[in-house]
Amino acid sequence: MRALFHVFFGSLMLGIVGSGTAWAEECSRTITAEEALHAEDARYAAQTTNDFAAMDRMLAQDLVYSHSSAAVDNKSSYIESLRSGAVTYKAMRRSNVTVRIYGCLAIITGDAEFDIMAKGETVSAQLRFHSVWAKRSQGVQFVSWQSTRIPPKP
Repeated sequence: MRALFHVFFGSLMLGIVGSGTAWAEECSRTITAEEALHAEDARYAAQTTNDFAAMDRMLAQDLVYSHSSAAVDNKSSYIESLRSGAVTYKAMRRSNVTVRIYGCLAIITGDAEFDIMAKGETVSAQLRFHSVWAKRSQGVQFVSWQSTRIPPKP
């Protein structure tokens, strides 16, 4: 009976631990730097025009969006923050960009300047970022963002 309890308890713990693990979708085919930059441009256009249908297509279901404030969104919470008007992107510009390709993944690294309306106030954010795109069966998808504010120059 004790051995049966240990097997049951061990299986239960593995199930609990395993259920917290997120599994990324498989990607397919090699992505190019041009595809990744084109997708990033399309994302900027969708965000500045509130094209939620386009964002729904290009943002991956397993998106992790880490803001410069340390807040983290998934696909649904990120789109909802834009749809609600809590955050509105007025302009998005990038510079000093490098694209690295790892098979079906592209990592775009660079600087960005975003003009954002948040809580009724317009803010210009200077950022350094990583943007990750994956080529999947449904197309090129945005899977991760991480940004850090660049401090103002003295």
